Amino acid sequence: MTKNINKNIDNKDWKEKNKIYLKELQNFFDKADNIEDNNLRKKIIGQMLKCDDILTKIAESRFEEFYRMGYKNAKKE
Repeated sequence: MTKNINKNIDNKDWKEKNKIYLKELQNFFDKADNIEDNNLRKKIIGQMLKCDDILTKIAESRFEEFYRMGYKNAKKE
């Protein structure tokens, strides 16, 4: 069971195929490209990517939690 969960989470399709997410990400990078100070631009992009990574891990943890809960409940029935 855990192997299947991890395979689906590692796939990242849930995130990389989300058109709204991708649109907003592109909007962010378009705006960041307008920052003239190269050092500042890199820091802002790096920080945003760290936040995105943390949020992704939180979401994936919740996916796994709800999958396990659903699996457990289905076995009871």
